[in-house]
Amino acid sequence: MIDRSQVSILIVDDEEDIRDILEIALMDIGYVVFLAENGEKAFEIFKSKQPDIVITDIKMPVMNGIELLRQIKRENPATEVLMITGHGDMDLTIRSLKYEAIDFITKPINVDILEIAVEKAVEKIISRQKLLEYTQKLELLILEKSKMADHLSSLGLMIGTISHNIKGLLTNLDGGVYVVRSGLKKKDTNTVQEGVDLLEQAIERIKKMIMDILLYSKERKLNRTVIDTRGFMGQIKQTIELKLKGTGIAFHCNDTQCPETMRLDEEFFMAALINILDNAIDACLADGDKKEHVIRFEILKKTDQLVFHIHDNGCGMDTQTKEKIFNLFFSSKGTKGTGFGLYISNSIIKQHGGSIHVMSKKGKETDFKIILPDDT
Repeated sequence: MIDRSQVSILIVDDEEDIRDILEIALMDIGYVVFLAENGEKAFEIFKSKQPDIVITDIKMPVMNGIELLRQIKRENPATEVLMITGHGDMDLTIRSLKYEAIDFITKPINVDILEIAVEKAVEKIISRQKLLEYTQKLELLILEKSKMADHLSSLGLMIGTISHNIKGLLTNLDGGVYVVRSGLKKKDTNTVQEGVDLLEQAIERIKKMIMDILLYSKERKLNRTVIDTRGFMGQIKQTIELKLKGTGIAFHCNDTQCPETMRLDEEFFMAALINILDNAIDACLADGDKKEHVIRFEILKKTDQLVFHIHDNGCGMDTQTKEKIFNLFFSSKGTKGTGFGLYISNSIIKQHGGSIHVMSKKGKETDFKIILPDDT
């Protein structure tokens, strides 16, 4: 079930009456709505608010909808854009679709058609994020293959175990299935085909990953670079907030005391943090005792160290579970877990010369503190 209160939409139209009608209709459904009277103002709001969806008229003064669409896609290709067109704007409509607008709505606007178009955009965002999650996990399996090999009795056992877990991931590819079912329910063949395409792409990617794992034998060295800390945290925030859509879990990302830059392997270390944040999400979802769940993430600089805090008020862990969470193939999630996530995170952090410290109270909370040497 989609929690619409966590989906934001920017409406752009130079006619105030149309803006008001769309705002009332979408807010009544439950979406968060921002308004702009032209493309230039809209792009300013877009950069500050980062809405999930933009609904824009094609013909406007100052900056038209086509140019706004192009600028939005350059800034964030994942943003879904719906175009509002008149009956004489078909050439412009075709141009907008070439620039990757998801759909168009013709004037006069029918609220029911508007709702269907927006839901299609939300479904696409969710499906894309789920496929991204699976891809990231599979890529981590490749990157850490040599580390895992040290803990296996033979190469054959390693291949068998990884292949088994990848097959398990196949059963979770419900992003594409969700889109297919949605299309079937609405009798929309385009949506059905979109879902089939997503499934085919995901399955092909998994097949490729399996072959890469079988062939991969050389340990990947860290590619340390100096990165912008707030930009790094912004990418994590965007990823986690998409994961949390519809869950009711709050995510607080505090960058007020973070250092300006850090020197680390951005791709590797982001994957390690997202694995730990995934664990926090699962802990909150598994806790049925509390009405509100919150995950907090911050980065601090203390003398010559970087400290990363991830805290959740989910189900917590007992002492026995806490002692095993970084063991290869150990999972407290039954068939839903692979036993790779926290093991890989721990390995990446150690490779950076860091350490993880975990505090947890069963039924109350869990706190991960990661300490890295600061060599910027």
